[in-house]
Amino acid sequence: MSTELTYLAWSALLCIVLWLPYVLERIQSQGLGTVLTYPENPPAPAAWAQRAQRAHLNMVENLPAFAALVIIAHLTDANATAGAALFFWARLVHAVVHIMGLPYIRTLAFAASWVGMLMIFFSVL
Repeated sequence: MSTELTYLAWSALLCIVLWLPYVLERIQSQGLGTVLTYPENPPAPAAWAQRAQRAHLNMVENLPAFAALVIIAHLTDANATAGAALFFWARLVHAVVHIMGLPYIRTLAFAASWVGMLMIFFSVL
């Protein structure tokens, strides 16, 4: 498997596990029985859990474009390793600092992941 596809797989795994902090906070604060039902007025999640949910949703929004670019790069034999690596590591940092509530670093990490996607795009032209 190419390095680019490996980074795509790791990025998919990151997306797959990013919902866990939010759900675990819900279970801890409300109990498993409540979480498995549809409570009418559930309490607001902790601030860090809300940020975790937003980090997950942001990854869900960005993963399809990244996946498409990596697959195109793979099919065209373009060298997109640097862009794929930048995307993955920046998204990992983005998730951690987003959950921690560090706004400026979060923005820089998001921008770096975007640059990674642009690097892949320009490698296939």
